[in-house]
Amino acid sequence: MPYVSAPSDIARDHAAKRLAALATPPGALGRLGELGIWLASCQGHVPPKPVNDVRLVIFAGDHGVASHGVSAFPPAITGAMVRTFLAGKAAVNALAATHGVAVRVLDLGVDDDFADLDEATRAALTVHKVRRSSGAIHLEDALTPEQTRQALDAGAAIAREEIRAGAQLLLGGDMGIGNTTPAASLVAAGLGLPAAEVVGRGTGIDDVALAHKTEVIDIALQRAGTRAGDPVETLTALGSADLAATTGYLLAAAQDGVPVLLDGLMSVACALTADRIEPGAAAWYAAGHRSTEPAQSLALAKMGREPLLDLGMRLGEGAGAVAAVPVVRSASAVLREVALLSELRA
Repeated sequence: MPYVSAPSDIARDHAAKRLAALATPPGALGRLGELGIWLASCQGHVPPKPVNDVRLVIFAGDHGVASHGVSAFPPAITGAMVRTFLAGKAAVNALAATHGVAVRVLDLGVDDDFADLDEATRAALTVHKVRRSSGAIHLEDALTPEQTRQALDAGAAIAREEIRAGAQLLLGGDMGIGNTTPAASLVAAGLGLPAAEVVGRGTGIDDVALAHKTEVIDIALQRAGTRAGDPVETLTALGSADLAATTGYLLAAAQDGVPVLLDGLMSVACALTADRIEPGAAAWYAAGHRSTEPAQSLALAKMGREPLLDLGMRLGEGAGAVAAVPVVRSASAVLREVALLSELRA
């Protein structure tokens, strides 16, 4: 299996020197300059190349726990939203069209056979499908060990398909009613925290449902037991097909040296899990935005990542990451296009 190497220290050092030499006051570009250095180190090129080819993959799946009072919406919404993505009418489609980001949606575990779609569309959507829904994690494992490996391998294959097609920056999105429960559980397991510290309101549940969701996560963590110490076994016990595939996708991107812009809780939980599988993977990830979910901020802090945007978003879909793409392109542009102080004429 490929392993993760670090972004280029040489490119990072050269980029930092270039930033210091720009015709701008020292430190005036703030985090934009820091982001440009990170991008240059990932590309191994100074100044960084333009980021023209950006690709978002939305991993869709249902979660058995969604039928147990942890979400404000019914599981049927997952399939309906997948159809909305395919029609180009979701919020993330609008953002992606505005910012020139390609969008691909894949069904890894939706509880729907999509029989109403034409054969070609259905085949492309379900080519990597692992199962219909995942187990209710407080009662049973989300996946079998074989399904976990299948999903991890599928995610890796998907990332490499996008990289071969020219992706310079990858984004991971999610769709699945109830998915903040397994995602928060992955973070709790990864950080050794109780449910009360990671649980959030997801789709907007009330206080009663929040207390119930906390209890469900605690029970799930207790049921997983010592398996929470192993990141792959954690995915089997507490994850889902779509979350395992996202983990494989993020891990393959790091292995192949392609930077990733993370979205909300789901992609960040999977990034944390990928970094547990292969320490150092997180060096290839930048955080697109801060979610309102506590678990996302906790996981980002563990990985040493500060979000580029903080807009109070909790949409999922990859929308927050797409909204941050112009910031990444701006960081590339300033290191590439701004004159050096030594080039100025009196």
